[in-house]
Amino acid sequence: MAERTARRIVLGITGGIAAYKSAELTRLLKKRGIDVQVVMTEAGTRFITPVTLQALSGNAVFIDAWDSRFANNMAHIELSRSADAIVIAPASADFLAKLANGFANDLLSTLCLARRPTCPLLVAPAMNREMWENPATQRNMARLRTDGIMILGPASGDQACGETGMGRMLEADSLAATIEDLFMPAPLKGLRAMVTAGPTFEPIDPVRGITNLSSGKMGYAIAQALVNAGAEVILVSGPTALESPHGAKKIEITTASQMLDAVRDNLANIDLFFSVAAVADYTPVMPKQEKIKKSAGNMTIELAATTDILAWVASQPAPPFCVGFAAETENAIEYARKKRQSKRIPMIVANLAALAIGADTNEATILDADGEYHVPRASKPLVAQTIVSHAIKLFSKTRPQATITTPTSANNA
Repeated sequence: MAERTARRIVLGITGGIAAYKSAELTRLLKKRGIDVQVVMTEAGTRFITPVTLQALSGNAVFIDAWDSRFANNMAHIELSRSADAIVIAPASADFLAKLANGFANDLLSTLCLARRPTCPLLVAPAMNREMWENPATQRNMARLRTDGIMILGPASGDQACGETGMGRMLEADSLAATIEDLFMPAPLKGLRAMVTAGPTFEPIDPVRGITNLSSGKMGYAIAQALVNAGAEVILVSGPTALESPHGAKKIEITTASQMLDAVRDNLANIDLFFSVAAVADYTPVMPKQEKIKKSAGNMTIELAATTDILAWVASQPAPPFCVGFAAETENAIEYARKKRQSKRIPMIVANLAALAIGADTNEATILDADGEYHVPRASKPLVAQTIVSHAIKLFSKTRPQATITTPTSANNA
């Protein structure tokens, strides 16, 4: 038998109205030379027929875990072993819960559990906005990210139920481009990146301090996107309640000065630097060693300016490619433009603090020397993927000596 040369994916289709997009996704993947093997859940067949997917993929569609077309009825082994990647699109809330908890009660969930560690698993969530925002779903998503499963979306928009919000499955062309990128050489393989994330905490006394509402979610998403692009990633993080990005080295700090020290100590041979952290601009000059007791009068605390970490990195004799972030309450693009110019960095990301801080979604504008690029509101991992894709394109132009494969899925950056 001739050796198979075409890339093959298992496309899993679960129950959801977004299953109609899977037909177009199958067509686009075939057009890109990717062999598509469709596996459906029983619920998935209620939204789109196996006959449609068989005609588009050119392969028989599998549904039954006991399918006798495979030796010893081991369809879950045969299908998972022949796949270069497994993509679940749409991935319903129910199926995501199965993946997060290791359930294997149908063919699709069983083959996902039986896949080899070298076979990537990608999921494109699709559900009502309330289902997406439910704490149980978010707990499941956090576990999937920790397990190294790639989350594609969801996006925000009109839903079949008549509501509007997060939960729409990404469009087929965006998913197809991302899947195609999966089979390209990792664009940042052999390169090193550093990300700062989260808030800092500046102590006033042993029990009080100055901090901010940053959750660290955007910075952690950036770190994960860089890992997915093949980079060796150092994440310098302030206090958060987040799981460490899969594959990144995490350095935990508390204060702005500690973050500066961690950056200085690890900056050697860093190729890309993403300054995402919400670093305190001021810190108490003389923090008290004992708890300050309440008194009838007012209290004055003397504050000193902290070192601007991004400006310091960008001012080095041979700085890495620097990406800044500007979270503003007003005139975000104008302030970000000035910040990029004053710090002399090639790229900055502007967003409104009210939309970004603490939220699971974000909407941003990327600014570089050539102009401005709007990033529509979406989950922070998806926004991070767009930002990193844009940074890779710019980096490849400024560092021609580096070996970089420019991604094709810039997601409208």
